[in-house]
Amino acid sequence: MGQMLTQETIAQRTGECRVHNMSDRLVAVVDDDDAVRDSLSFLLEIAGYTVAAYASAAQFLQEAPLQELACLVVDQHMPDLTGLQLVARLRGDGVGLPVALITGSPSADVLRLARELKVTRVLEKPLDDNQLLEFIATADD
Repeated sequence: MGQMLTQETIAQRTGECRVHNMSDRLVAVVDDDDAVRDSLSFLLEIAGYTVAAYASAAQFLQEAPLQELACLVVDQHMPDLTGLQLVARLRGDGVGLPVALITGSPSADVLRLARELKVTRVLEKPLDDNQLLEFIATADD
C-alpha cells in the first residue's frame, strides 16, 4: 500500500513553497539547500513565526506574497540568482523589505553591495541563531 499524500508531502516532493505555523509575522526563507532551509524553518517555527520556505530565488519571485512578509532571510550562494541579485530585483521593484543575507564568505564586494542594496543584516556561516532571531524580532520595528 502506498504512502498517503498530504499537502506537505506533495510540497516536499515538488519543491513548492511550504507555509508553517500561524503567527501574524510571515518570514520568507530562501535557500537552495534543503537541509539548511528546513533547519532555518524549524528554528523560526520554534520561535513562533510563520515561515514560507522557498527552494530558489525564482520560486520566491513567482510565489511569495510580498505584502504579507515581515522580512526575508536569503542565502547568498544559489544557482539561479544569488541572494544579492534577488534583493536587487526587489529593490528595483520598490520593495523595501528588511533582509538578512546569509553567506559563508562575506567578501568586501558582497558587503559593499549589501550596503548599497540596504540589506539589513549580513550573517556569516556558521549561523548564530540568536543573531537571526534578533534580526527578525526587530525587522519591522
